[in-house]
Amino acid sequence: MHKVYTNIIRIAGDVITVEAQDIGYSEIAQVMTHRGVSLAQVIRLDGERVSLQVFAGSRGVSTGDKVRFLGHSMRTASGDELLGRIFNGSGLPLDKGPELSDNMIDIGGPPVNPVKRIIPNKMIRTGIPMIDVFNSLVVSQKLPIFSIAGEPYNELLARIAIQAEVDVIILGGMGLKYDDYLFFRDTLEEHGALSRSIFFMHTAADPTVECLLVPDIGLAIAEQFALEGKRVLALLTDMTNFSDALKEIAITMEQVPSNRGYPGDLYSQLAARYEKAVDFDTAGSITILAATTMPGDDVTHPVPDNTGYITEGQFYLKNGVIEPFGSLSRLKQQVNGKTRDDHRVIMDTMIQLFASYRETLEKQAMGFKMSAWDSKLLKYGKLFEREMMSLEVNIPLEKALDLGWEIMADCFTPEETAIKRSVIDKHWPEKIV
Repeated sequence: MHKVYTNIIRIAGDVITVEAQDIGYSEIAQVMTHRGVSLAQVIRLDGERVSLQVFAGSRGVSTGDKVRFLGHSMRTASGDELLGRIFNGSGLPLDKGPELSDNMIDIGGPPVNPVKRIIPNKMIRTGIPMIDVFNSLVVSQKLPIFSIAGEPYNELLARIAIQAEVDVIILGGMGLKYDDYLFFRDTLEEHGALSRSIFFMHTAADPTVECLLVPDIGLAIAEQFALEGKRVLALLTDMTNFSDALKEIAITMEQVPSNRGYPGDLYSQLAARYEKAVDFDTAGSITILAATTMPGDDVTHPVPDNTGYITEGQFYLKNGVIEPFGSLSRLKQQVNGKTRDDHRVIMDTMIQLFASYRETLEKQAMGFKMSAWDSKLLKYGKLFEREMMSLEVNIPLEKALDLGWEIMADCFTPEETAIKRSVIDKHWPEKIV
């Protein structure tokens, strides 16, 4: 028997407070008004005072309305029927398809027991040299894409969704512009990736609470697919919008604010989502890539700062490219020794030479005379930026490694690269020698 209460004692923003007994945290309720029925979720318990976030907003809710508690947390459908579908943050269809009610699962559960995890040891190929060669994406890794507003992080996520060697794509959008939602839908459909994708989209015009539900619903479904043996890639954009939604609700609840007004449990809230990344020892895997915009390009902002403690590196998107010196995949050493014997040599040598190129650019800007070595570095740097760093480059890992040798051979002698002679003899392009 569902419990029904009529004593709503407070309405603040989209949060209502009701006096009720034996209610659980995150429990779902129905708010019955003269305008219809709205779903709400318990977000705070203070004795018998229960605060709920109303999904559709509190407009039209009065203190005399009824609240029926359903006795369970938020649930969503799961299974292959979701593939190719587009839903909002509450799991309701946006694609005019039918609502699904089979294989219902709870969302927001705990991360996987570490005993069931294996050490990450497999690479996900993306066709992007700055990822595959220099900061390999590893199965079950959790990585943010740090950037600022205006950078093409949504375009990068869409391209990874199209090209990544995985079975299922979960795309969670938070605070998106409607144009961004259409971009994701049209791009994946055009390239034939929509059939293996599931969208959960929250736009800036949608209720705040739906923004918080997007990663929970998406990752709960990802976990079900992973348990069935599927390789799942979860793409989330934008975790700063998610954190801002947390802050908005914390302010409404009159919580004592922490750094820059964010709630004190920001780290725990982010970690609860990122720690869903897993490679099961007897099943599939979940890998998480999440765009995180940095207000004012400030990496010490609370959202990227907390994210950096949770995740295993980051991709730093700046000026439309993945910046080699801001990016880091801490798990790349787990896989790039298993790809090709020259992978690490190419990775280390090309980045070292590119660092020298950046120093040469500074010398040039200050008016220093350019030496013959500086001229070689300038040529190399421009080739590297055009052939490797550009996000328009789309080639497999092996071709990218071959291209790396060709770029170095076009600019330097073998001795100038400081690569071991045995490796030079095996891989240096013969036509240049």
